[in-house]
Amino acid sequence: MDELYSIGEVARRTGLSVSAIRFYSDAGIVTPAEHTDAGYRRYDVDGIARLELIRTLRELDAGIDDIRRLLADEITLDDLATAHLAVVDRQLSRFRARRAVLRTIVRQRGTTEQVSLMHKLVTMSDDDRERLVDEFWTEVTAGLGIDDFIDYLRPWRPRLPADPTCEQLEAWIELADLVQDADFRQAVRGYFSDVFAGPAADQSTQPQPQPQSDAEVEHLVELLTEARAAAEAGLPVDSPQARELAGRYVASVAARAGEPDVADVRRQLVDADPGRQVSRHAELLGRYHSLTATINGVPQPKAADAPATTWLHAAVSALP
Repeated sequence: MDELYSIGEVARRTGLSVSAIRFYSDAGIVTPAEHTDAGYRRYDVDGIARLELIRTLRELDAGIDDIRRLLADEITLDDLATAHLAVVDRQLSRFRARRAVLRTIVRQRGTTEQVSLMHKLVTMSDDDRERLVDEFWTEVTAGLGIDDFIDYLRPWRPRLPADPTCEQLEAWIELADLVQDADFRQAVRGYFSDVFAGPAADQSTQPQPQPQSDAEVEHLVELLTEARAAAEAGLPVDSPQARELAGRYVASVAARAGEPDVADVRRQLVDADPGRQVSRHAELLGRYHSLTATINGVPQPKAADAPATTWLHAAVSALP
């Protein structure tokens, strides 16, 4: 006959209190192997194993009814674990969101109104987050005819992962606050207006009248996309492929400027250092790109990272 153990011995083996063991027995979850003539409960090895499992599941916040069904073979352990894993994941997500809000409050000494806003931001749905960013880009580009260029910038749009870190949530809070700031929106719109819709800042040295039609913007985006890919692939600026792309870029600028002397346009492009425009872009949108990189879990961009612009300038300069 299997050895039987008193309730005190079972308590020592399982780490459960005597009262807890009595509760599980009275609830019919773990039945004693027998009762003595004096009415004392005795448990066998199977009962002890069940009680140890109950303790583990209770520490994982499993409910009594679920445990009862599991031990009655009405559900499998895999079913129970899967269900409770989902609960733990939801709780973890909520704790991360709360932690992000609290850390932001401590860092920024936020007001009561800001606390409410931050909590709303971190609990937004994916669609709501996408809508907030879309509204920002819509406002800063409305009427400028540069939808294709905004699509070119799409890789730098924030995509909060399903299981974000606290740092990613904090970055999202800051970015969401940034894109809703009226002054920031106005500054970004002014920048795009200068670059794409207004007169060139320095026509004497930079023959780049701004594209007016959708076709012109689309063509510029195609050239920039190719240049960015070439830069990221490490294509030498004096390679045949680079010369071909640089030639098309010069011809495109000459056509937009209405300048038949392509050679003269090329010389002006070489003389036009893109550093000022790159620096202005970095100063204005650098924080946006940095926060987006954190949210997306990708390496941080360099302070003056504009691979398409700088690579094209170098490729044009290398033309024979």
